[in-house]
Amino acid sequence: MADEAGPEAKGFDLPRLLAERGAERYELHARHLNHQLPRMLHTIGFDKVYERAEGAYFWDADGDDYLDMLAGFGVMGLGRHHPVVRKALHDVLDAGLADLTRFDCPPLPGLLAEKLLSHTPHLDRVFFGNSGTEAVETALKFARYATGRPRVLYCTHSFHGLTTGSLSVNGEPGFQDGFAPLLPDTAIPMGDLGALERELGKGDVAALIVEPIQGHGVHIAPPGYLAAAQELLHRHKALLICDEVQTGLGRTGEFFAYQHETGVEPDLVTVSKALSGGYVPVSATLGKEWIFKKVYSSMDRVLVHSASFGSNAQAMAAGLATLSVMEDERIVENARVTGDLLRTRLAALTDRYEMLHEVRGRGLMIGIEFGRPRSLKLRSGWAMLQAARKGLFAQMVVVPLLQRHRILTQVSGDHLEVIKLIPPLIIGEREVDRFVDAFADVMDDAHKGSGLMWDFGRTLIRQAVGNR
Repeated sequence: MADEAGPEAKGFDLPRLLAERGAERYELHARHLNHQLPRMLHTIGFDKVYERAEGAYFWDADGDDYLDMLAGFGVMGLGRHHPVVRKALHDVLDAGLADLTRFDCPPLPGLLAEKLLSHTPHLDRVFFGNSGTEAVETALKFARYATGRPRVLYCTHSFHGLTTGSLSVNGEPGFQDGFAPLLPDTAIPMGDLGALERELGKGDVAALIVEPIQGHGVHIAPPGYLAAAQELLHRHKALLICDEVQTGLGRTGEFFAYQHETGVEPDLVTVSKALSGGYVPVSATLGKEWIFKKVYSSMDRVLVHSASFGSNAQAMAAGLATLSVMEDERIVENARVTGDLLRTRLAALTDRYEMLHEVRGRGLMIGIEFGRPRSLKLRSGWAMLQAARKGLFAQMVVVPLLQRHRILTQVSGDHLEVIKLIPPLIIGEREVDRFVDAFADVMDDAHKGSGLMWDFGRTLIRQAVGNR
């Protein structure tokens, strides 16, 4: 019999697998997954190899640290590998629970629902799924069934997910192209109450779904809009759905972003991303009692809407641990205070850099928008970039932030000259200093009108023209 530790040992060995095959990561993606992802990463120089991560930082094989100002598109609200969430997952695995029997009522989902609802006391019940788009699908289905109406309104430039139902309320046509037919939903401009009232007057609207702060471009709903929209919707017996998949759980300096506006009490609220603690996919759709009772109106309808992995013990434990950390470490307050500091420091640079147009946002959801420069020297380069493809200047800023300063950020959307900052909610003054100093260095370089940044810009132009 071979020694178990010898070369003939059998069984799954994750460390060994990663040691043997980890270097093939980009090749494996190119061969078996979305082949455009490694191509894009190679093109812009984002093809890094990160060895480990903790909190708001990654480290590469050379031991260099990288500041994460992206948080996995908002998933890593507590940063990576928070010890409390890690322990909760070890504990739930070690408990050996009888999970997902489908014919019992385990305690963890009820406890997590109770905790979530304590932050929005006008809502009564929760449905647990696995992702943000699944939370949105649930809200769309519940709104249609509860009102008996077919059409949902959404805002231009919104993003609510990419499955077919949520794609139907996606305000960016580029995501919808080629996937028709979709549901008969209708886009209206965010903030336009007249457009909302005209659509409601047609009598077939089930709901309006809205992000209190749009992730695409980081646009905040105008003051008073949500409350006024809610009043119009309820007058026409339609519902308000607030999509808090990215803005929820403290991101904007309140537990939910709609809470920045007095009197707003959505009928349905969608949650995901940060609720996972960065580990286990989870989502929640919070809603009013009467909506849930209408959907689940009899025992015959007990499974009319469900999710195979919804309410699984690992996800529920991660969610409970995440909410506990948020309270114990005052995460919402930190997001508000640190976000105000970061936004103020960046806004102070607008007079210094003519291509820095605006800094906006709430809490640790911040948009940095660039615009046409005043000086003739810079205007020609800006015009060249815009003619090739809008959004290239923002990409010119993102790349040296990573390559020169080891800071990971993102352009806020296709064809946008906006960088979006959604870092882990645990960052503090040290990270603010590092980002602002790095950003100022990159902007100094950009405003020279020549040099490596503009050489890279010409590379991006050739790439953009070649893709037409």
